Amino acid sequence: MSISTRKGDQGTTDLLFGSRVPKNHPRIVALGDVDELNAALGLLRVHARTPEPKEVAAKVQLWLIGLMGELATPVGGEAKYESTHTQQVTPDQVAYLDGWVEKLEREGQFKFKGWVLPGGEGVPGGAYADFARTVCRRAERSVYHLASAGEALPNEEPVKFLNRLSDVLWLLARWEEKA
Repeated sequence: MSISTRKGDQGTTDLLFGSRVPKNHPRIVALGDVDELNAALGLLRVHARTPEPKEVAAKVQLWLIGLMGELATPVGGEAKYESTHTQQVTPDQVAYLDGWVEKLEREGQFKFKGWVLPGGEGVPGGAYADFARTVCRRAERSVYHLASAGEALPNEEPVKFLNRLSDVLWLLARWEEKA
């Protein structure tokens, strides 16, 4: 089977379980933003100088695949998703990110003191972490918009997860710059 199905040539795309929506549907916008976040985390993972961003990015990239499945579930398909897909954003994943916030703040002795110029230290890993953070914030807004527009999600954790991930990415950028 070819990657090129031509089914999207008319401006629609598939969700899970056979439904189709316009490519500018809020679900597809949120999916695209999370997909872009996953790619940005890949850049961070391969360009980081320290092991911490690599570890976080690798784990979160796998979790984002589950989030994309949740986002691709049409309204009314939540129970079917839960019965057929095991990957969901969980409170444990949010807690994992909370643990990284605590660790990075404690060990890096970082306190927010105002805006930082992304890439200002000339460290690629730091710049990629800041880039991933901005993509994460956009994904967070898109997922929140989807949820607030009456488009049910199988799970309530994605907005918390993305919010916490952006905090971790800000800290990882500072971590890379300090290394």
